[in-house]
Amino acid sequence: MLLAIDTSSLVLSCALAEEDRLIAEWTVQRKLTHSEQLIPHMDEMMKEAGVSKKEISAIAVSIGPGSFTGLRIGLATAKMASYIWKVPLIGVDTLEALAWNMAGAQAFVLPLLDAQRGNVYAALYGAFDELWQEEKEEAAPIDEVIEAALRHGGPIIAVGECADKYGDKLLAAGIKLAPPHNRLARAGSVALAGLKRLSAGEKDDPLQLLPNYIRRSEAEVLWEKRHGKS
Repeated sequence: MLLAIDTSSLVLSCALAEEDRLIAEWTVQRKLTHSEQLIPHMDEMMKEAGVSKKEISAIAVSIGPGSFTGLRIGLATAKMASYIWKVPLIGVDTLEALAWNMAGAQAFVLPLLDAQRGNVYAALYGAFDELWQEEKEEAAPIDEVIEAALRHGGPIIAVGECADKYGDKLLAAGIKLAPPHNRLARAGSVALAGLKRLSAGEKDDPLQLLPNYIRRSEAEVLWEKRHGKS
């Protein structure tokens, strides 16, 4: 059984899944502190599902892009559990996991996460007979992302927290919004992507796996400016 974790945004989500079914999923969007809530949520979910730690055979975790602090918390927890329980660790791209929310939609899926200052983390996926990445990840202004996505034709469905934030612009451009429960970052989708990697014999080294921030934090940029680095 696979345990999945997503702390890439304001949403806190964890899930339990097997190859052919979702056992449990706990998803909360209440702006709570992930560092205080993640482990209690995991423990309670496993208890309610009647799943013991001995039944966990792998752990999948969202590695970004997304909230710098949230990603570090989720990855640190997943690494610790992987080491203590001696099970494989699988890192899952956050944008890919969001695209899995709409797997089989017979559309292009546009995951959007907030990169601050009018920019979004984005990629484009095809979700027809199978899921594949159409455009690579980037951090760019929302208008440029919409223009690039429209060049692929439609239909296009937006997911992620910025599908809400920029909903009016997206709808005006002819891009549909996923239903509210499918816009959220969900550990159930992290599990789907993780199970696919696991079935292909892929896993990550807990000592080497790092968050995929795409861009540096504002603190890092300011530090380099103050110390004469570019």
